[in-house]
Amino acid sequence: MSTPEMETDLRPQDTANPYQTPSQGAAATPHDRARKLVDRVRHVAMAEGVSWLLLLAALPLKYQFGIPAGVKIMGPIHGALFVLLLIVLFQAWGDKALSFGKSVLVFFASLIPFGPFLIDRQLVERDPGES
Repeated sequence: MSTPEMETDLRPQDTANPYQTPSQGAAATPHDRARKLVDRVRHVAMAEGVSWLLLLAALPLKYQFGIPAGVKIMGPIHGALFVLLLIVLFQAWGDKALSFGKSVLVFFASLIPFGPFLIDRQLVERDPGES
């Protein structure tokens, strides 16, 4: 037999979920919002970088072998991802999640093959002036 003193209540005393993340309804801090915006820029930059490489791979198929299907498919996809990158980059810069210098770096890196892959680590690291 157990007495009430021996039993322990394992339920949380308050109604807040200790495992709740900011995306699940808790108030997000400015740092969380900035991290989310930078992560969004990183993911879109990676997708844009992959589409850029696939488009470059499709160019010889079109001009050397006369198979334009790759360019017809990858051209619009790459264009849309590039525009999306500009939108999320402008949003991250406008919300001060990225400094002006890093925003310019991301833009120019998106213009060269392998650029987004080379600057990804710099996006993870925060500027000393960023909060």
